[in-house]
Amino acid sequence: MQEQTLAQVNLQNDVYDAIDYWRQHLNQRVLGQANLIDRLLIAVLCDGHLLIEGAPGLAKTKVIRELAAGLDARFKRIQFTPDLLPGDITGTDIYRPEKSSFDFQPGPIFNQFILADEINRAPAKVQSALLEAMEERQVSIGNTTYKLSELFLVMATQNPIEQEGTYPLPEAELDRFLLYVKMDYPAAIYESKIVELARAEAMQKIPQALKMDAISQTNIFAARDQVLNLYMSPNLLQYIVELVLATRTPERYGQDLKQWIRHGASPRATIALDRAARAHAWLHKREYVTPDDVQSVVYDVIRHRIILTYAAMAEGLVADDVVRAIVSRVAIP
Repeated sequence: MQEQTLAQVNLQNDVYDAIDYWRQHLNQRVLGQANLIDRLLIAVLCDGHLLIEGAPGLAKTKVIRELAAGLDARFKRIQFTPDLLPGDITGTDIYRPEKSSFDFQPGPIFNQFILADEINRAPAKVQSALLEAMEERQVSIGNTTYKLSELFLVMATQNPIEQEGTYPLPEAELDRFLLYVKMDYPAAIYESKIVELARAEAMQKIPQALKMDAISQTNIFAARDQVLNLYMSPNLLQYIVELVLATRTPERYGQDLKQWIRHGASPRATIALDRAARAHAWLHKREYVTPDDVQSVVYDVIRHRIILTYAAMAEGLVADDVVRAIVSRVAIP
């Protein structure tokens, strides 16, 4: 690794301390969801998007609202419904008779943190309206293209309980999410604390210790640079490549894997696994990436990028079971 000056080291520490302060505050305001908070921070540090699957009432809206508040960033929640139109998300040109011209009225996508609530309740045209925004960071209306904010994150949710009247997300859209995170109920030790916090919020008596001054957004961009420059050994990068290749040529690791996987992960998975592992290491204040960092994020990176065969589903397997088998069979450097 290159030698660093004292000024560079101090700058890195200041940026890390700011992000860690933000992280601690989120864990105080959203109890029992430390894994989701870490995944959100990884997505922010990697300039990516998240797909969240979890039952109602698990603080999905609250966590992204608190995330935005901690940066003094613009936040918007979009409730996806079957009658939603693409223009309801992107905005549209509105005719002004007094000026005999059209003015563009920006839609909710022109914010910095977007909660796409129950994204699978909207039809394909509406879901596709997100694709250009997520991938190109721009919106095209007619012949005009509008740029989105440099800080831009979409957190989309799916309800695993109620599937009636939903539209499964196409693989091309799923692939654009950096991580696919499955939420669970908070541990029992947090339940009474959640009630106490909710009561304090309803009475507008939030303890001073839980109030936070927003950190500068420049810390995010500085942290992204540090994440990209974090050291990763060539052997570990090859390990990441092998994990993804194992989803495409599973016969190399067993005939059972070949019978389970119909389509493997795209190169986006390799890029996402590299960046997410770096961000995970950075959040844990390491100067280099370890195999543990890769294995900590591999399920969230790959589970939505592989398609299982009917034979696998007949055996009751899910994507996590297949990823677990791959991780156990690919040699760790």
